[in-house]
Amino acid sequence: MAQAGRVPSPGAGLDQPCVFKLVLLGSGSVGKSSLALRYVKNDFKSILPTVGCAFFTKVVDLGSKSLKFEIWDTAGQEKYHSICHLYFRGANAALLVYDITRKDSFSKAQQWLKDLERESPPGEVVVMLVGNKTDLGEQREVTFQEGKEFAESKRLLFMEASAKLNHQVTEVFNAVAWELLQREEKKEGRQQRGDAGLALNGASAGQARCCPH
Repeated sequence: MAQAGRVPSPGAGLDQPCVFKLVLLGSGSVGKSSLALRYVKNDFKSILPTVGCAFFTKVVDLGSKSLKFEIWDTAGQEKYHSICHLYFRGANAALLVYDITRKDSFSKAQQWLKDLERESPPGEVVVMLVGNKTDLGEQREVTFQEGKEFAESKRLLFMEASAKLNHQVTEVFNAVAWELLQREEKKEGRQQRGDAGLALNGASAGQARCCPH
């Protein structure tokens, strides 16, 4: 089981991609582990419930840019709920996953968001709401519009996917990756402007860029 306490943060050498911590949150059996396994290993199989937290890594190549995800897949069962807070502290991004065939999992996702916001101020963490199991569309209990409207009300990214059919799984993670990189570039821009101002006043300037461009 992955250990809590280590909080990866963006920042690496010139030849290394940025490292971002991404957590998967949601109630049990919504397909968090299946999404992670499909994305990291392009594999799908019946998975036993996660105990505590599972851990994956993946370097994401976005053409001229890249980053490394450290993916923390948290257990959704109620008995692990209090432990999971240890794992998503310090997260840069989160996938808030629900099962489109279970209305209760959509309500639980909203509770997970409140838990996350208690750990990090709203807007600090890139959050994507993911409606999983679109392959079971005939059993749908949560409409696309419901998911979209909730995401918009909370300023979250939103997408539906199917880990089983590998539908929009890569797109989910890549959308989060792009948002993280854009935020990092804006942060670097602000830092460089600040460094330039210091340099004009005789102070030393310059800071290693996080990501190669």
